[in-house]
Amino acid sequence: MSELKDAGILMRMMNGAMQSMDVDVLSIYRKCGVTDAHLEDSQLRTPHDANVIFWNAAEEVTSDVNVGLHFGENMPVFKGQVLEYLFLSSPSFGEGLKRALNYQRLLSDAAIAHLEVRGDEACLVADTREDAVRNLRHFNECVSVGLIQFFKYVTEDDFQATKVTFRFPEPCDTSEHKRIFGCPVLFNEQDNSIYFDAKLLDRSSLHAESELLELHEQLANKHVAKLERQDVVVQVNKIIAELLETGTVNLEVVAERMDIKPRSLRSKLTDANTNFNQLYSDYRCHLAKRLLVCTEESIDEIVYLTGFSEPSTFYRAFKRWTDTTPVEYRKFKKGSRD
Repeated sequence: MSELKDAGILMRMMNGAMQSMDVDVLSIYRKCGVTDAHLEDSQLRTPHDANVIFWNAAEEVTSDVNVGLHFGENMPVFKGQVLEYLFLSSPSFGEGLKRALNYQRLLSDAAIAHLEVRGDEACLVADTREDAVRNLRHFNECVSVGLIQFFKYVTEDDFQATKVTFRFPEPCDTSEHKRIFGCPVLFNEQDNSIYFDAKLLDRSSLHAESELLELHEQLANKHVAKLERQDVVVQVNKIIAELLETGTVNLEVVAERMDIKPRSLRSKLTDANTNFNQLYSDYRCHLAKRLLVCTEESIDEIVYLTGFSEPSTFYRAFKRWTDTTPVEYRKFKKGSRD
């Protein structure tokens, strides 16, 4: 899989929590590089490892050692997404949970949560992939609180956690954990998990509707397929970046690196509403802009780094991309930052 990302709805929910708590949101966003455009982008997916930056900034700005717990407590309940609809239209809470777990990638590429039933006890292991942010305390606490709130919502307050476990070491003061979770909370455990009475899995949904459930599953599959198409785009961009150093970048070489036929790659990119030449051009355009603004590299060096054989070819391409020359672009952008 390509770079692990989280759905933008998580950022918007976090924004809702901070607004309700009267937190200095702008200071946190400045430290993270978040803008209004990010919050307004309905298609946004943010790098999962950016959680490290966000939660460090949140704790620094709020001076709250339990910031994850408190953000989770004040987040709006997760609503208006296909995963909610799957829960509500399923015949039972357990069926809804199992279906939602099939589509957890809609929330995060890093999620690998699964359900275990041990006699009278059910356990949702709410974990992330090996190469994701696994032991970040604030993130895990916030997610656990948010999940419990959502489960209460879809069961009309019948859901009650009987135990919550975390991998990370026990904090000095756990009084807030006890208050917010309302059940035993254990640390230094094997998994980040939420335990509850297995009888809840059989709880009927008042909104169950088989025809709607079928439509919601079709919609979920459609969203996942879209993400998978975008995976191909991200993978191609990554290979382009690696191949630029060799000077040989074309669809055939990229397809070989992906271990697929050029025809198959061309078809996959068409499904993603793009093509190889467009991706290659866009990548070189973004790279050139970044090098011009963020480095002191000479134009000749940037010509080489962006995979052009001649400065004249680079100048013509850059003029086509931006309607200005590389020198003018650098001067304007660096001047506007002073």
